[in-house]
Amino acid sequence: MQQPAVKAENLTKKYREFTAVNGINFRIPLQECFGFLGPNGAGKTTTVKMMYGFSPVTGGSLEVLGLDVMRFPREVKARLGVVPQEDNLDPELTVEENLLVYASYFGIPRREAKARAKELLGFVELEEKTGTPVEQLSGGMKRRLTIARALVHRPELLLLDEPTTGLDPQARRLVWQRLRQLKTQGVTMVLTTHYMEEAEQLCDRLVVMERGDVLDEGSPDELIRRHVGREVLELGGAVHRKEEVLAALQGHYREYTVVGEALFLFTSDGPSLWRRLEELPYDFYHRQLRAATLEDVFLKLTGRGLNENGKG
Repeated sequence: MQQPAVKAENLTKKYREFTAVNGINFRIPLQECFGFLGPNGAGKTTTVKMMYGFSPVTGGSLEVLGLDVMRFPREVKARLGVVPQEDNLDPELTVEENLLVYASYFGIPRREAKARAKELLGFVELEEKTGTPVEQLSGGMKRRLTIARALVHRPELLLLDEPTTGLDPQARRLVWQRLRQLKTQGVTMVLTTHYMEEAEQLCDRLVVMERGDVLDEGSPDELIRRHVGREVLELGGAVHRKEEVLAALQGHYREYTVVGEALFLFTSDGPSLWRRLEELPYDFYHRQLRAATLEDVFLKLTGRGLNENGKG
């Protein structure tokens, strides 16, 4: 079996009495985009920080590119590219200077570094901003520059922690395009996100996390089929007559969950469920039949949405 890019066994992270990551297990093959999906406080960022040695492992084992991260932290860091959640570019330097300074940390000769910087700035569509101070860039441009910086030493593994948080939809999609291109080039990527669409667009496989635990693992399609089915019927204001509605629709849905005043019914035969609903004498302030998503998987597993804050 090929050596995985990352292997975690009973991986644990504790801060005194608080457990941020609770004995999780996962393997990430090479040339895959692997995602950690969950709300704030799920343990996604903590897990990635352990991968690049920023946060020490409390318990279990964690190997990155075949190396124990606790025993060989410098060797692991030299082979990783990291796009942190926080903006840590040098605002006083220009776009190009940020890349050149970073390249110097890896001993890349200046002539080669300038060639790589030019190539990468073209890749992230910032070639016209080469001499611009970073403080003058938009948020989306800064994220693209951070990705370029993480690639300057040609890492074997790219870690991206919430790479599009805070970006407008256009900037987010441009980042997605660049990450898809890296996938086609065989770059192994690890991505944390609380955006279900981002996970569906980019990830070959992912784990769903909640309060430090892994709830399930699989491809986006596998998780949706396993837990939800193809479609979801949303019924707003149905909770006060939940038992009547469920009884009337019995046999047309596979499972359901309640969020606030809304009833979510999961089905693999939406048209049949909708036709039966139309026969009922009940009024709902909202009704919608739509394709199932990873958000529905998370709702089903936890009873709450991905954008609701976790504790810790």
